[in-house]
Amino acid sequence: MELIHKFLEYLSLEKNYSPHTITAYQKDLLDFFAFIESEYQEIDPCAVEYSYVRSWIISLNASGIVNRSVNRKLTALKSFYNYLQKIEMMAKNPLSSQKSLKTAKKVIIPFSEREIEESLLVTDERDTPFEQLRNKLMIHLLYATGIRQAELMSMKVQDIDFELGTIKVVGKRNKERIIPLYTEVLKELKSYIKQRAGMDVDTLYLFVTKRGGKMYGALVYRIINSYFSKVSTKEKKSPHVLRHSYATDLINQGADLNSVKELLGHSSLAATQVYTHNSLDKLKQVYNQAHPRSAKKK
Repeated sequence: MELIHKFLEYLSLEKNYSPHTITAYQKDLLDFFAFIESEYQEIDPCAVEYSYVRSWIISLNASGIVNRSVNRKLTALKSFYNYLQKIEMMAKNPLSSQKSLKTAKKVIIPFSEREIEESLLVTDERDTPFEQLRNKLMIHLLYATGIRQAELMSMKVQDIDFELGTIKVVGKRNKERIIPLYTEVLKELKSYIKQRAGMDVDTLYLFVTKRGGKMYGALVYRIINSYFSKVSTKEKKSPHVLRHSYATDLINQGADLNSVKELLGHSSLAATQVYTHNSLDKLKQVYNQAHPRSAKKK
């Protein structure tokens, strides 16, 4: 469909959306238009009415898709119709009055310091010495910087400044930020880059497979999940949990929310405040120790 193609180009070239997001939007849009063609024999995007959207939502819920996923699909559809308004193909967005569906709060439990320390001691005899070095560095770097999985995979060797002890990270919509690194991580990076230089590598990206190609998402997730499965009983074990662990530990140690926001690459404080919920026990502990009335009651 030509309008979808133009919309996706707009997201890529003007809005700097990631390839992953664009692929997800494309699938959601194609699914919706396949639905209305099947149910209403309608193929013109500009003829869509809100009742079609409502029927689609009911159909998605009936098929077992949770509200969080439905909301993501609605975001794609609403963005598409905002675009059609922008290029004056439609006067009104049929989703203008559609509110997000209610969702249960998603609480991610961060790894403890002990679990992170133990994960760095895990060995897998199936891995080559290079893979063991790379895997532990990935875990350490994810925890030391709080970067996203996609940011880890897109990192290049030249993004590291060993003299200043920093790393440049390219985040969502190509927004760059600089994150400081501590000495231990810098030493591991030097060791890894030295081993990497002795391989037949065909990419500029920092992290590579044992054959020298660029790392891919499923492999990064599998490595993190495998290592933490040996040291943690938590249900969720992923790169994103390491990001939560980084943010939670910074806040627990007294880092202010604005600084954590900048380090994480968030565009607003609202996104960063999610991590304060994980720190509630720590806040209670500080409160009980510091508040004069609380102390008197003990």
